[in-house]
Amino acid sequence: MIKTSYVSRTIAELKPSGIRRFFDLAANLEGVVSLGVGEPDFVTSWAVREAAINSLEEGYTSYTANAGLFELRSEISWYMEKQFHVSYRPEDQIIVTVGASQALDIALRTILNPGEEVIVVEPCFVAYAPLVTMAGGIPVTVQTSKDDDFKLTPGQLEAAITPKTKAVLICSPNNPTGTQLGQEELVMLADIIKKHDLLVISDEIYAELAYDEKFTSFAAIDGMHERTIVINGFSKGFAMTGWRLGFVCAPKEISEAMLKLHQYAMMCAPTVAQHAALEALRHGMQDVEEMRRSYRRRRNYIVNSFNDMGLDCHNPGGAFYAFPSIEKTGMTSLEFAEKLLTEELVAVVPGDVFGESGEGHIRCSYASSMEQLQEALRRMERFMKNHSQ
Repeated sequence: MIKTSYVSRTIAELKPSGIRRFFDLAANLEGVVSLGVGEPDFVTSWAVREAAINSLEEGYTSYTANAGLFELRSEISWYMEKQFHVSYRPEDQIIVTVGASQALDIALRTILNPGEEVIVVEPCFVAYAPLVTMAGGIPVTVQTSKDDDFKLTPGQLEAAITPKTKAVLICSPNNPTGTQLGQEELVMLADIIKKHDLLVISDEIYAELAYDEKFTSFAAIDGMHERTIVINGFSKGFAMTGWRLGFVCAPKEISEAMLKLHQYAMMCAPTVAQHAALEALRHGMQDVEEMRRSYRRRRNYIVNSFNDMGLDCHNPGGAFYAFPSIEKTGMTSLEFAEKLLTEELVAVVPGDVFGESGEGHIRCSYASSMEQLQEALRRMERFMKNHSQ
């Protein structure tokens, strides 16, 4: 037997992902309709797949530059300027990474000294706090509430800042709530961040999936470009989850430091995926728009259905998640999700895996076909009637 002392204390003390546990449970049951998985149900467009095939046929199978193909970084630079009105130089301010997750990892490991704090706004993606810990930092969680539409308020941010605070980690539109911060809200938060001389790590992986209000990058707010690290990628907006391709944009000094980590840890992102991403940026925006329209229709359908069956659900401005309250059932999030899975074969994710303030909610992905959504909601309505108090 392998000694547990071979494993570092930091890793040993990390909790396993609560999302993965539910995926594993659902995978072992027949007839499950899953609203659990956070990835597009669309297949990557044929033009993008064909570009990848062509790159293989032409023999592009070796390493690229550490930071990624210059051609791709140039396209990313153009894309960020055109879509979000923020300027980054392809030469020294953009790094192509293995998914947005690696971008987050190198960003945190680049900026943190041992013991420095990062404010993590919950409910949030389950990896944020563990990534801070693994980088040697201390995650300081701030709990948002449905009464504020799960938006971080200036007062909450100010109260969480200490002399050890180094950065604020924010995701908008958010996973799991779908909440999107508008420009005025970002400006109010930015004033506090500038006042305390902090950095922002802005996870903008769902930027292309904003439905009611134009997306604003944190880096586009006056005075924030020089103190913001933008995380983005191709998984969500371009339906390219399996290609594992993200990118990070940052001021030159931070970007150059991140590149040192990237050089030692990864060499480069997959070459074939980089050629595919070039096609996605050059000719794929119509596909993105069509997917956005489809998600918006599904968002409206699922939110209205939840409210009709008595599950209070705020209107998510982006991403592809609904986060209804299940408090009226009297069950915890875990109890609700387990009973729903065993009794009606519908997989959702208990809200508490995304943080303390997620308790009393469930995350439901609407990145599924309308037929699947309709079937899932029929079963959930029956479940609610069977458990009405």
